[in-house]
Amino acid sequence: MLRDFVEKHHYKFAEEAKDWRDAIRMSCERLEADGTVEANYKEDIIACVEKHGPYIVIMPNVAMPHSQEGAVGVNKTSIGFMKLEKPVSFDENDPEKDAQLFFTLASCNPDQHLNNMMKLSEMLMNEDVVAALSKAKTPEDLLEIQKTYLD
Repeated sequence: MLRDFVEKHHYKFAEEAKDWRDAIRMSCERLEADGTVEANYKEDIIACVEKHGPYIVIMPNVAMPHSQEGAVGVNKTSIGFMKLEKPVSFDENDPEKDAQLFFTLASCNPDQHLNNMMKLSEMLMNEDVVAALSKAKTPEDLLEIQKTYLD
């Protein structure tokens, strides 16, 4: 999976985002760049978080930005990865809702999406992988993590 991020250029490393909305917009940039998603998709995700709360923070330090399946503006099924050096807060009163690692989901093929979700879940269950991703700074780091923990 990490190799896919590198091969498809679906990764971004950044120092910080001004807030969680900015982080979501940034996390969509690489998916937008190659036409996986349209420009509206990031705003749809933000609207969902505003409506439903920070449901996209799936565990401490990890967010999975997404809208509903088959969302308008999604052209391919894929996942993008973004790592911020400085985490953003989705809820000022709950540090468990801070996120530094973003796995942005785009889905228009339910079977492929389900397969992506299973791979992502397996990867995130490995604490060593999550810890290594928190320290990653380059695409080469992603490939090394893939080789060390996932191949």
